[in-house]
Amino acid sequence: MISRRSLVIGSAALMTLTPPALDAAPGKTPQALWDELLGRYVRPDSTGLNRVDYADWKASAADMRALDAVVAGLAGLKISSLPKATQFATWANLYNAITIQVVLARYPVKSIRDIKPSLLAMGPWKEPRVRVEGKQLSLDDIEHNILRKQWRDPRVHYAVNCAAIGCPNLGRRGWRTETLDADLDAAARAFINSPRGVRVVGPQKLRVSSIYQWFKVDFGNNEAGILTHLRRYAAPTLLAQMTNARIMGDDYDWSINATSGS
Repeated sequence: MISRRSLVIGSAALMTLTPPALDAAPGKTPQALWDELLGRYVRPDSTGLNRVDYADWKASAADMRALDAVVAGLAGLKISSLPKATQFATWANLYNAITIQVVLARYPVKSIRDIKPSLLAMGPWKEPRVRVEGKQLSLDDIEHNILRKQWRDPRVHYAVNCAAIGCPNLGRRGWRTETLDADLDAAARAFINSPRGVRVVGPQKLRVSSIYQWFKVDFGNNEAGILTHLRRYAAPTLLAQMTNARIMGDDYDWSINATSGS
């Protein structure tokens, strides 16, 4: 559990540390700049899915430089010295900013899985992308070796976004220390109560996001554990339909989460 003291100290640290790398936006913290970019280019559609206007973003040289400044600024922090909640928020924001950076570098693409450093690669996740505290890291390193390993919190899966329609939403502002727990819970509720998270396909029958199967170990490592997690965040209508329900299958949409016409 994240302590209140950590929230207060971490919030101040994240808002005041402005590394030299932010030359593209003097006077702005990585957090503030990231919030501006997300607010400008992340747009909810009629289904509640947050989509990214990659085309407009790529067309703005200034905002491409601003994104590079966000990544450099977050990577330039001594993250290990920050309170735990601030570390989590920083790593999640860095992961999401790098993912956008990767997509924009190759946009237009139909799926992030089309971005491969080699023929045998399944996508861009294993390629080293950033140096933090002297260590070269890939997206997989940040997600699996840092966030999942250090926090062991299933809500990690609602914090990182892989630029796919099937993924939990990319927020319209970055993760922040002072509201982290509440925001993670809200992200879990939003996803689980959307068809991308859970669908009732018949009496006592559910189809769920493949996230719950791929990372079953994070959700109790069995169907009962997954269902317990889903019930925790399910809205009353869905919760009633989940009584004695079984998981009958899973799916995931890898299509790029671009805005319509982007």
